[in-house]
Amino acid sequence: MNDKRKQPEKPENTGVRINKYLASCGLCSRREADKMIEAGRVQVNGEVVTQMGTKIQPNDLVLVDDKPVDNNQEQIYLLYNKPRGLLCSRKDDKGRPLIYDHLDIPAHVQSVGRLDMDSEGLLLLTSNGEILQTLIAPKNKIPRKYKVKFTGSLSLESIEKLRNGGIDLGKGELSDPWDMSIDSDNGGHSWITVTIKRGRWREIRRTLDAVGHIVRRLIRVRFGPIKLEEGMPIGSWRNLSSKEVAALKRLHKDASK
Repeated sequence: MNDKRKQPEKPENTGVRINKYLASCGLCSRREADKMIEAGRVQVNGEVVTQMGTKIQPNDLVLVDDKPVDNNQEQIYLLYNKPRGLLCSRKDDKGRPLIYDHLDIPAHVQSVGRLDMDSEGLLLLTSNGEILQTLIAPKNKIPRKYKVKFTGSLSLESIEKLRNGGIDLGKGELSDPWDMSIDSDNGGHSWITVTIKRGRWREIRRTLDAVGHIVRRLIRVRFGPIKLEEGMPIGSWRNLSSKEVAALKRLHKDASK
C-alpha cells in the first residue's frame, strides 16, 4: 500500500549569493567578486569557494585573502567635484596624478564609473558595490547630464544627427540619440547640455568629433538622482545627504525588480 501522506518539504536554500554578499559589504562589484572566486581568494567557514552560486547564511564566516569580511560596516557615499587633469584610477604605470591622491578615503571606496583625465565635475564614490553596479549597468539606462564646450557652431544637420543618433563612432559603434539643448553659440565656440544613458568610453568627445567639433570642456553635473550644486568648489568633496542616499537606494530597488 502506497503511503500518500504529504512528505515534508525540504527547507529552501536561503541566504545571499556570494558575489552579491561581497558587493553589499562594499568590497567590490559582483563581477569583481566572481573574479576573486575564480582565483580562489574567497573562503566560507574555512573552505575555499568553488561554486559561484554559493549562498551565505547569517552566521557564516567569509574571508577574502585570509581576511574576514564585515557586512555590518557603515557604507560610504561621496560626491567629488573632480578637477581636470586627474585619473579615476588607484594606480597608473605612467605616474600620472590620480583622484585618490587628493581624497582621504578607505581603499574599498570606488568611483562610480569614470570621468576621463580631461573631464571634470560630478564623480560619485561609494563602498556599496550593489548600488555602484546598478548605476553603471548599461541595461539600467541611468541618465548622466553634462555641460559641454566645443569649437565652432552646430549646423542644423548636425543637431538633427546628434538628436537622432546612429552616428558612426568607429569600431562598429553607433552613437545613441542625445537629449540636448543649446546653451550659447558665439561662432568661435558653443556650449550645450547633453544627457546620455550609457556612459561609453569618451562617448561625448567621440560623437562631437564625428560631426567636426573638438570638445574643450566637459563637465558632468548630474548622475541619476544626484546633482552637482552650483558654487561647489572644484576639487572639493562631501558626504551625500541622507536624502540623496535614500534616492540611490530607491533607484537600486526599482532597478532590481
